[in-house]
Amino acid sequence: MANTQQMANAIRALAMDAVQQANSGHPGAPMGMADMAVALWGQHLKHNPRNPAWFNRDRFVLSNGHGSMLLYAVLHLTGYKLPMSELRNFRQLHSKTAGHPETGITPGVETTTGPLGQGITNAVGMALAEKLLAKEFNRDGHPVVDHHTYVFMGDGCLMEGISHEACALAGAWKLNKLIALYDDNGISIDGQVAPWFIDNTALRFAAYGWNVIGPVDGHDAAAVAQAIADAKNSADKPTLILCKTSIGKGSPNRADTAKAHGEPLGAEEIKLTREAIGWTSAPFVIPKAVYADWDAKVQGQAAEAAWNASFAAYKAAYPELAKELTRRMKGELPKHFAQTAVDATITAHSKAETVASRKASQIALEAFTAAMPELLGGSADLTGSNLTNTKATPALRVDLAGEVVVTPEGKIGRHINYGVREFGMAAIMNGVALHGGYIPYGGTFLTFSDYSRNAIRMAALMKLRVIHVFTHDSIGLGEDGPTHQSIEHATSLRLIPNLDVWRPADTAETAVAWAVALQNKNKPTALLLSRQNLAYAPKTDLGEISRGAYILAEPARVGLKKKVQAVIIATGSEVQLALQAQALLAERKIAVRVVSMPSTTAFDRQTPEYKAEVLPKGLPRIAVEMGVTDGWWKYGCAAVVGIDTFGESAPAPVLFKHFGFTPENVADTVQAALTRK
Repeated sequence: MANTQQMANAIRALAMDAVQQANSGHPGAPMGMADMAVALWGQHLKHNPRNPAWFNRDRFVLSNGHGSMLLYAVLHLTGYKLPMSELRNFRQLHSKTAGHPETGITPGVETTTGPLGQGITNAVGMALAEKLLAKEFNRDGHPVVDHHTYVFMGDGCLMEGISHEACALAGAWKLNKLIALYDDNGISIDGQVAPWFIDNTALRFAAYGWNVIGPVDGHDAAAVAQAIADAKNSADKPTLILCKTSIGKGSPNRADTAKAHGEPLGAEEIKLTREAIGWTSAPFVIPKAVYADWDAKVQGQAAEAAWNASFAAYKAAYPELAKELTRRMKGELPKHFAQTAVDATITAHSKAETVASRKASQIALEAFTAAMPELLGGSADLTGSNLTNTKATPALRVDLAGEVVVTPEGKIGRHINYGVREFGMAAIMNGVALHGGYIPYGGTFLTFSDYSRNAIRMAALMKLRVIHVFTHDSIGLGEDGPTHQSIEHATSLRLIPNLDVWRPADTAETAVAWAVALQNKNKPTALLLSRQNLAYAPKTDLGEISRGAYILAEPARVGLKKKVQAVIIATGSEVQLALQAQALLAERKIAVRVVSMPSTTAFDRQTPEYKAEVLPKGLPRIAVEMGVTDGWWKYGCAAVVGIDTFGESAPAPVLFKHFGFTPENVADTVQAALTRK
């Protein structure tokens, strides 16, 4: 019989020792949640330490990621490749035990949880992916997709507004395999939370449509384990288990105080805590009996072996389905993807339509969603504006019994109505991508990327293939005014490392942008799209678009047979301005090259030789974009036609003239730059 108290104390000891050695960290939460971890990891969690990426494992998310030593301790104790040396190296350079858990760094860590509230939101995405894959692939007698998503979270996660967005959707989607355990200790950094956090959490979650259990004694592992067992019986609701705990449990002088939250206990208090909990082992030493109680390797291998056998039977009965599920869980694109991308681009080029780039995006999506069943779209209550829906992506719906509704053809809905929840949508998409099986994309207005920005940043940090469709990308949206007109947003998004940003100028560039985004297996993408119609820019070569910038028009295009004197760089809707300015300058006998730069981030990755070919040294460069000018000076521009103020409310043509986005002003700016040269 396992000694659950000693199992929990092992977590407490490792947490306080690692934080003390690092002289940095949060010992209180791991010490307080230790018994909860014993209940979940010791009795319920389906996982295999020898294969952390096993597909049908349960997912565990530590949403209150500052308590990372809880997770590191449990991963070490259960048998993951996280040796004690890594726990000793907690929070140090290049260790696998960062201050907050990081996926891809530490085996067994499912998501990077730093900003509070995003962990529970990622978990909602994971649970959604599981539910949809199960509906899409499971067959009678063959439940090959069948696992739970568990979350530990604290007061901070619940105070963050994103938890409202995500948990409301979890209730609407009836994600019954999502089980969240709330570490209700009543303490945050500033002390007792009662003066500023008085929510009735049980009623709040009941109102979302959740099953609520408790409060239970969070230090009674058997009671928590029973609550989890009850939660697993929920047929149509996610479950919240309220666990009353003491932060810093076991510490005689720090328990139930804010002092336990974010600083080492100190050598003397650790000594007293060891005595109080009866832990006699030296720092970073775990008794063999405790290791034996925690060891999950044999059980994990047996669980995976049983699933492998069931999947073999599934594969024999449904070979094509098994092949498709395997492909999608590996994140591999369909074999015909390249041809789909080429066809979409060539079709756009041959049709040469004048449409808004948001419409160009929908046209491209029609081709890609029809060819790729893993594309899971959505919009934050702006479907008719973002144009993220297609013929192949009916709306996702869940019936009153909690079942995913299928079309008459037996297909699931693949377009999600997220409601007005931009931040929640972005972090849920991260969870979907982390789970695997789908490539998520979602739409809103570009100016509202401010709401979702931190989740976008987390996607970039985690190297996730998530695609953000941002429409209404400039003052070109017109009368809605400065609250909706994006000024600094393109530049600010380009500053996020590992985020690809595309602002295409026409249908062909948009198709290429989508193709590149879908191939970006290890980075998210932001597509910045216009509301207003954009004329097609004639091209002689489509092959260089994917490089982020290319020579669109030489002076010969406008009948000028002279050596290039200057280069106009433009993005998106401003490419047409550049072409018109080129024609005006030709009348003045000034030879200008027009470079379309739909993606500065992709262009910046090109070779020095290619960059010099597109932007020759010694020629004045003038950038044109309806946004702040700061980001353009790195290209050695002599001038930038941009906007460094907020916009105004007026029809788009009036605004263009008011802010100087006219062919005449661009031409005059180029001529002035040449004069200065």
